[in-house]
Amino acid sequence: MAWKTLDDMDFAGKRALVRVDINVPVEDGVVTDTTRIERIIPTVDDIQEKGGKVILMAHFGRPKGQVVPEMSLEHIAPAVADVLGLPVTWVNSDYGDAVAEMEGDEVLLLENLRFNPGEEKNDAGFAKRLATLGDIYVNDAFSAAHRAHASTEAIARLLPACAGRLMAEELGALEKALGTPERPVVAVVGGAKVSTKLDLLGNLVGKVDHLVIGGGMANTFLAAQGIDVGKSLCEHDLAETAREILGKAETAGCEIILPRDIVVAREFKAGAESETLAPDACPADAMILDAGPATVAYINETLEGAKTLVWNGPLGAFEIEPFDAATNAAAAKAAELSKAGKLISVAGGGDTVAALNQAGAADDFTYISTAGGAFLEWMEGKELPGVAALG
Repeated sequence: MAWKTLDDMDFAGKRALVRVDINVPVEDGVVTDTTRIERIIPTVDDIQEKGGKVILMAHFGRPKGQVVPEMSLEHIAPAVADVLGLPVTWVNSDYGDAVAEMEGDEVLLLENLRFNPGEEKNDAGFAKRLATLGDIYVNDAFSAAHRAHASTEAIARLLPACAGRLMAEELGALEKALGTPERPVVAVVGGAKVSTKLDLLGNLVGKVDHLVIGGGMANTFLAAQGIDVGKSLCEHDLAETAREILGKAETAGCEIILPRDIVVAREFKAGAESETLAPDACPADAMILDAGPATVAYINETLEGAKTLVWNGPLGAFEIEPFDAATNAAAAKAAELSKAGKLISVAGGGDTVAALNQAGAADDFTYISTAGGAFLEWMEGKELPGVAALG
């Protein structure tokens, strides 16, 4: 779909209401990771360079429509000012005259939107109240785009709207990965449970050429084929669903890649004694905790012949050694190919970012999405309300 960007708008003398995601970690009142704040810098700078004034809107935590003092964005304002290198004024829920009195390059930060019950209800009245504060609406929070909230959906219908730099970058990367990708396309989907990714798998088998299934999910697919997985994490009640997905993939011409060898152990702890076996040789008292080297070799061979990669989830119990080996090795290969310009690689989802960072591979991926739910829903083929409202 087409959406407007900052380049399509005239900000001269205008107030821009910018929806951002600065839901950053805070300990003892101090922001411990400013990554999400850093990612809004290009949008803020561009608007100001074009002569506009910036009013930031954001949520923090889950106050559920109540005022929760420890979730006030007043605590975040100093960190935002430090990162942006600009004067930032926190504005309480009354808003008052702060907007009319903005001076120079001052940036306003409105109080936590979720203190108002109308935010999560996508309330038209709350959206209108917000809209009176600005002339142009900018959504720079892809991570909140899967929610139809007042600040992501209703307000976009009330003002000229566009995507900020971060949102446009994210949407562009995702379009390249699954919208109009260069083929062959490989998807890596891992994680603990098939049940949380049924829609994802169902959508991907019709869109990609090779689908690598790893983590606990792979155990369910192995079991569905009559393989004994011992004490492994496995959703036996989804065996029929797994077989249906395998059937859909075959019909669509999508190769499903399951473990060709497995790493098993009797204990789930770092440094546990482990052995590499054939997929159908898991002892009754053991757990499958990672894919083996033969699996990694085949995944890497597949990546060598691919043009596009979409990655969500680890291939094994990446949190503890030695069960991070498959994830680390495949991630390193993807990073190497991406750095050489041979592969467009897009990854996202909570555990995914952590796993790729741990593997030292994240910096060389083409694009890493910091969005969790929005990234997954996009991969599932669902329409994201916050994106659709920009069209």
